[in-house]
Amino acid sequence: MIIREEYLSKLKELKDKNIIKIVTGIRRCGKSTLLFQFKDWLIDQGVTESQIIFVNFEDLEYEDLTDYRKLYAYIKERLHKGVKTYVFLDEIQNVDEFPKVLDSLQLHSDVDLYVTGSNAYMLSSEIATVISGRYIQIEMLPLSFKEYCTAKGGVENTASKYLDYLSSSSFPYVLELDANPNIVRDYLESIYNTIVIKDIMNRKQVSDSMMLQSVLRFIFDNIGNPLSTKKIADTMTSDGRKIDSKTIEKYLTALKESYIIYQSKRYDVKGKQYLKTLEKYYVVDIGLRYMLLGKRSMDAGHILENVVYLELLRRNYDVYVGKVDAFEVDFVAQNPDGNHYYQVALTVRDEDVLAREIRPLQMIHDDYPKVILTLDDDPTRDIEGIKIMNARDWLLESDT
Repeated sequence: MIIREEYLSKLKELKDKNIIKIVTGIRRCGKSTLLFQFKDWLIDQGVTESQIIFVNFEDLEYEDLTDYRKLYAYIKERLHKGVKTYVFLDEIQNVDEFPKVLDSLQLHSDVDLYVTGSNAYMLSSEIATVISGRYIQIEMLPLSFKEYCTAKGGVENTASKYLDYLSSSSFPYVLELDANPNIVRDYLESIYNTIVIKDIMNRKQVSDSMMLQSVLRFIFDNIGNPLSTKKIADTMTSDGRKIDSKTIEKYLTALKESYIIYQSKRYDVKGKQYLKTLEKYYVVDIGLRYMLLGKRSMDAGHILENVVYLELLRRNYDVYVGKVDAFEVDFVAQNPDGNHYYQVALTVRDEDVLAREIRPLQMIHDDYPKVILTLDDDPTRDIEGIKIMNARDWLLESDT
């Protein structure tokens, strides 16, 4: 079992802080395992088993506790007085009116509360109002390339491991399936079907399964391309699948809330303003994309861009598509320290390609880092302060 150190360290830092810790992310990305790893760490620190309450709402043993009143009563009668009780509520979205439980438990100074959920809707404005200012969200993703390599024995043969990482999926449990492509495909199909049927169709009352899946296929097939709801609706309608922009917007919201796709909005670098048109979308796992579209849709450049986008999220950046006059920067990654600018290309060995990729970065006149990531197996170099390096090497670093 791989230890998710990045996320585990965040929980350790937040231990005993009077705030609700909410871990969110797509199904099967490792949220439950993370809680168990943190629970084991607590016990190593001297916390007793009786001080820990762990409820997994996908376990039939706790089905009665999906009633929020019963859940609160169950937890309250097991609380310790004068010593911390660590409460873990896994897949909390299965509990009706769960914010009432969280709000009430937070009133107890001796409760340290940890929650997971597979739907962003659980933090919608209505729900967040109930627990406003009393929670911190940790967004979890499937395995990074660095974690995958570590689990596979180390950072040797990274070119081969990169291809395996894409095709076999970044979901942690796939490591247990011995790279059997048929079993992996069945596993990914089960994740996909659960998200589409349970998390979206049932919860969002979407009646047209085929249209929803058509929209998802369209997004999967157009990762890294500038899109708008109108453009998607017009393209699908012209292909014989009539749909309007409002329905597209509804479906996209549901898909984002289930964490199967991510949206990157545009940012005008010179004007320092966020733009509202032509967003880009990325998929949470390339293995899911292969499962749905087949490997005919390799599109290696956009796939690398997708991998880089997710890594920037892991590194706690807010990620935007950059606009510099009429040119585009693939990613403007923002954090409290400022901006990082990234271009992503399969290769820049051709001088014309290098000139095209480097030009938008040269037009940005600030001192923040500027990087071009490629799959060229060449030494890292620097042109006018712009670093050009191998993307796999960058993925194995802590941050750049």
